[in-house]
Amino acid sequence: MADNLHITGIQAPVSWEDRQDNLARFGHLVRRVSGQTNLVVLPEMFTTGCSMNVETQADTMDGITLATIRTWARECHTALTGSFLARDNNRYYNRAFFITPSGESFYYDKRHLFTPAGEHLRFTPGARRPWVNYLGWNICLQVCYDLRFPVWSRNVNKAYDLLIYMANWPETRIRAWHTLLPARAIENQAYVCAVNRTGNDRGEYRGHSAIYSPLGEKLSEAGNEAEVIFGNLLDKHSLEDLRRRFPVWQDADPFTLE
Repeated sequence: MADNLHITGIQAPVSWEDRQDNLARFGHLVRRVSGQTNLVVLPEMFTTGCSMNVETQADTMDGITLATIRTWARECHTALTGSFLARDNNRYYNRAFFITPSGESFYYDKRHLFTPAGEHLRFTPGARRPWVNYLGWNICLQVCYDLRFPVWSRNVNKAYDLLIYMANWPETRIRAWHTLLPARAIENQAYVCAVNRTGNDRGEYRGHSAIYSPLGEKLSEAGNEAEVIFGNLLDKHSLEDLRRRFPVWQDADPFTLE
């Protein structure tokens, strides 16, 4: 088990429906931290933007997107997570991936589809919350709109240590972003890392990516810079000490998710 986990977020523009350009941009940025971090977090749908043109923009599970990410993970000695527009068994998903340097793969499909943009008409919602165990850390993956639904992220019996949000969160709703992220850290007694994109397509995105402690303290932030790499060293011992000294998780209400 690793006592510390170094996590890196990459906040950058996403070119609308241009997979090759996005892979080239983010590949260059990932290589800048080669060998320097344990985990790199990319924005939501980082290869296409939040396109509804699923028939033309989706990639398969054996397509170029995941093949490229596996290459980055192996060559840069780091795990990578983010999400992409996936086609699987004739259905379309906003699918989060977690790929380790050894090639292990984990996936989570966005549960809460953003109905104001019509996502529910084009995508299939996820039904599972798989935990990723990496270097002794239990990690929960969530995607953008999931942030607004605290029951779905509820940390039952300390099931996870780190909650990750990858997002295309517009500037018009950034106040909610700043409010909900530390709330999720506090209520779940877990680290939270949230990586948002920048740039413009169907909206204006100005980042504000950040990492929070289990007490809701902001440990690292990217601000509204268009392209920035930021990160932090997460301490497992301090997390376990907090949970031992202030065991609010023991008093949580029991419930079952359907």
